[in-house]
Amino acid sequence: MHCTNCGAEIVGSAKFCSKCGSAVTPPAPAVAPIPVDLKYRIIGEIMQVVEIDLPQGERVFSETGGMLWMDESIEMETSVQKGKENKGTLDTILKAASRVLQGESIFLNYFKAPNAPGKVAFASSFPGKLLAFNLKPDESIIAQRGSFLVGQEEVDLRMEWRGAGAAFFGGEGLVLQRLTGPGLIFLEIDGELTERNLAAGEKLLIDTGHIACFESSVTYDIRMQKGFKNIFLGGEGIFLARLTGPGKVWIQHVTMPNLAGRLVPFLPFERSGGKSSGINLNLG
Repeated sequence: MHCTNCGAEIVGSAKFCSKCGSAVTPPAPAVAPIPVDLKYRIIGEIMQVVEIDLPQGERVFSETGGMLWMDESIEMETSVQKGKENKGTLDTILKAASRVLQGESIFLNYFKAPNAPGKVAFASSFPGKLLAFNLKPDESIIAQRGSFLVGQEEVDLRMEWRGAGAAFFGGEGLVLQRLTGPGLIFLEIDGELTERNLAAGEKLLIDTGHIACFESSVTYDIRMQKGFKNIFLGGEGIFLARLTGPGKVWIQHVTMPNLAGRLVPFLPFERSGGKSSGINLNLG
């Protein structure tokens, strides 16, 4: 920091300039960018699509492969996560590393309307619902890995750590994402959806794969099933997630791994010597 009167460097937390004696004016606190309100439409019932109206100069970002269509006025750029608020190279590296740990690509796609407004649409990858959240500054939603579809560039996306128990025993839900505002985001949820509003101290036990998302005020840990028969004969797994209120929890009714497992016995495999040699898709 330098003196606004003579330009001399201000050392430490001095209240007066050592050269000219002028009072030191502290720098104004950084103001977080305020995203514009975006207009959007969610289209469809089973395979839903969100179409977003981008004003000139605005950008949104998505996971790679999520875009369905866009106006010619929209430009796409593939990049590591960034935003209007530059937090430095180290933060960029840490975000990229966390995406690798999540099993995601380090790259995201950015869509901008540089010269004229336009529309861009993003499609869910599985039958289900799209959830929209308009996050306030520093407000967070914790979501399952891979559920983020698209959001405004001011939104911060990073891996969420919920302790060693969740990491080792959490199963499908062991890796979570934290999305922090301000900004509008859309999450894609597998199948139908139930919303629970937990009171303070109220607990909910749930299969980890069925956790769609929850508010950051909800605490999350892993609990072992009780009883030998329940563990080995119940078919519900050894561990369950325990969510404790206060806050909202969104529960998805189906998961892709469970659905895929149900379909396997009905797929037309060819077998040779007792071993599967792949799926026979010859329908003639």
